[in-house]
Amino acid sequence: MQDKKPRHELKYLCSETQLAVLKSRITTILSKDAHSLQSNGYWVRSLYFDDYHNRCYHENESGTDPREKFRIRIYNHSSARISLELKRKEHGMGKKFSCPLTMEQYNLLIQGHSLPDFNNLPPLLRKFVLQMQTTQLRPAIITDYFRTPFVFPNGNVRITFDQYISSSVDFTHFFDEQIAKRPILPTGTHLMEVKYDEYLPDFIYRTLQTENLRQTTFSKFYLARKYALRNSLIFSNSTIR
Repeated sequence: MQDKKPRHELKYLCSETQLAVLKSRITTILSKDAHSLQSNGYWVRSLYFDDYHNRCYHENESGTDPREKFRIRIYNHSSARISLELKRKEHGMGKKFSCPLTMEQYNLLIQGHSLPDFNNLPPLLRKFVLQMQTTQLRPAIITDYFRTPFVFPNGNVRITFDQYISSSVDFTHFFDEQIAKRPILPTGTHLMEVKYDEYLPDFIYRTLQTENLRQTTFSKFYLARKYALRNSLIFSNSTIR
């Protein structure tokens, strides 16, 4: 598993109006990333895993440092590109490791099976399989949203606008365009993420300054899991009665 450089990750919740203003400003100074040159963006869907004790959820809630979580990610609801990713948070910085998955590997993993030819798998995939076996990692939550990304080479800057953020536990229909899901933010609230390596160029920083925009801690995984766990508890209690 290759060692990735840690990155700063700044997050901002923004209104519909703020989103429109920021997008119009960013469009004039940054380029769209290579995956969205022919459109306004793309759909991102991630299947997150957690163990029997909901360790990833509780570590996120308590701010454990460092902490890690696995996810499987696809784009535009397509199986053409399936990625296994490990997100690591340490000292306020983020790292992401990834490797490709085949559809056959995905089907085996989602059913809780091991993979053939284990010793020849990429290191990240071996780590995931071992954690499935030792800590009972299992599908926990799906997040789904529409992303508009911009990039700038100096500082390796990446600015993304995520809209229509929702969650689902409809694991059997992960690749379907339409799945049962619910929004995890109020209507008209969206997310801007600013990621960079050593520095954020001043002209980009100035461009992002807008009235009432405040940096926040925000985790799609945590908020989606929080709603799902709360609903399951309510359902369990109503069933007992």
